[in-house]
Amino acid sequence: MSAVVARFGKPFAALAGAALTAPLVLAAPARAAQEPYTVTPLKFTVQAGGRDCTVDADLYRPRGADAAHPVPAVLATNGFAGSKSDGSTDALGRAFAARGYVGLVYSGLGFGRSGCLITLDAPEADGKAASGLVDFLAGTRAADDGTRADFVRLDGTGDPRVGMIGGSYGGAVQLATAAVDHRVDALVPLITWNDLGYSLAPNNIAGGAAASRAPGVFKWQWTNGFYLLGEGQPLFAPSLDPSRFGALDCLHFTPRACDTISFLNSGRYPAEESEAVLAYTRSVSPASYLDRVEAPTLLVQGQADTLFNLNEATATYDALRARGTTAKMIWQAWGHSGGGATPGELDLSQGNLETSYVGRRILAWFDRYLHHRAADTGPAFAYYRDWTSGYGTADALPVPSYVLYLSGDGRLTERRSDVVPGSRKYTNWPLPSSHSETSLSGLTGLPDIDPYDTAGTHLDWTSAPLAAGLDVVGAPRARLRVSSPKAQSVQDSRDAADRLVLFVKVYDLAPDGSAELVHRLVAPVRVPDVTRSFTVRLPAIVHRFAAGHRLRLVIAGSDTAYYGNKGAKPVTVASSSGDTGVLELPVVPAR
Repeated sequence: MSAVVARFGKPFAALAGAALTAPLVLAAPARAAQEPYTVTPLKFTVQAGGRDCTVDADLYRPRGADAAHPVPAVLATNGFAGSKSDGSTDALGRAFAARGYVGLVYSGLGFGRSGCLITLDAPEADGKAASGLVDFLAGTRAADDGTRADFVRLDGTGDPRVGMIGGSYGGAVQLATAAVDHRVDALVPLITWNDLGYSLAPNNIAGGAAASRAPGVFKWQWTNGFYLLGEGQPLFAPSLDPSRFGALDCLHFTPRACDTISFLNSGRYPAEESEAVLAYTRSVSPASYLDRVEAPTLLVQGQADTLFNLNEATATYDALRARGTTAKMIWQAWGHSGGGATPGELDLSQGNLETSYVGRRILAWFDRYLHHRAADTGPAFAYYRDWTSGYGTADALPVPSYVLYLSGDGRLTERRSDVVPGSRKYTNWPLPSSHSETSLSGLTGLPDIDPYDTAGTHLDWTSAPLAAGLDVVGAPRARLRVSSPKAQSVQDSRDAADRLVLFVKVYDLAPDGSAELVHRLVAPVRVPDVTRSFTVRLPAIVHRFAAGHRLRLVIAGSDTAYYGNKGAKPVTVASSSGDTGVLELPVVPAR
């Protein structure tokens, strides 16, 4: 741990204690006395990332499945810092074996008792490792103890009928596997990422081709918490496998992963180094290889998720559909930031597939693409509505259609003609003066403090009370123009860290004055040019602003979950009837 603190500094000494005691597994479900399957521990030595890696797995074989009666298979692995024995991962094997599928559940590379370094689900490593397990299911290779599988349904010689399911780290590996092995027939990635560059250092500039060449705003709490969980693996699952260990200052990750985290923590982002780092994060991200994914994909993303927000699944969904791959998407209630206790929602640890909307959709997906039955796989898009405890559906994602204008007097108005000319300003402090996301509490399981914005370090615009309820489904957009002479003076700096950083978010204000930061989501922005207007694409939400409530748009100078500005930067926002900021919301029904 001393090497970790030396690499990243004192702020992470305190975080280490919290992150390393984070709850990593869910309670295992109760098990029936007579289970309709057998469980066999297996090990496989596979080629992954140019080296031999040991993969620790459990085979769940339904009783009655044999060479004369083969059945489809489901492959699953753990989330980050977990293993095949996690309550939720283990439950996947049992749930599908109980429903007549062969289940093969394994610990991902670098976790549990599987060997090799953590690669962040790189296709050439984690994808290739999973492909080696597909060979086993195809009957073309044996486990290390000689066990062979001749009871999996085949589509052809060496081609098993197999689907994949899993969440977070166990979600991205599905796409990585399908990119290198087209024998995979169906995917169900839950709450995972599209682009780690956006996940770890988001810049929510819409269409920001220029901005994408520099890191966004470093999400230090989530990133360093997971780094500590990865480096602390021997505390959770002791292993003497020498392939689990790398350099002294980067024990369990591939060196480029540690270099990325170290670079982001440095607070300096020179152009050349930035491009190299972002090239690595993209290389291990689905965004870089979705053009090779052919397997039908049911994406499930969580509304309560400040780590991988709904925009991540949307980007994957759009990319898959653009290349012609069958894809559908569900926005469920729970994610990395909570929501797991929502009644009627899928609970992986309990395997309540038939009694939850998402579970039934998953069963139908595998029924259609693994059993080749005429199953109804549901609408293209579905979203959980907490105001009705049910799902809404649509054939396409709503687009922004409800427009509010930023007036110089701090109002959000529906008519541009009502905009009052004026300007207001704020200044960010050297220390964070706003709190939004639930990063640290998401890692530790502890309660988080309420969101706040310190006076003088933010600006806000508030609408009139709504005459009727407003249902927002999708990613709001804010078109803004700000001025900051101090930021403009370093506009041409080769260090992206010199540019202005701000945080955009939307609140729901009740008639009693209480304020709710919607899903506790914030849109960090590293402004590419303070002399030009820019558009912010906020994280997507599903939320009803009830009649009598008001909307509030906030621009803040900092946030406790992120690195912010280098030095104090006064910021002014001016409005006039001819040139004013705009907030656009995707609502249903469209307006």
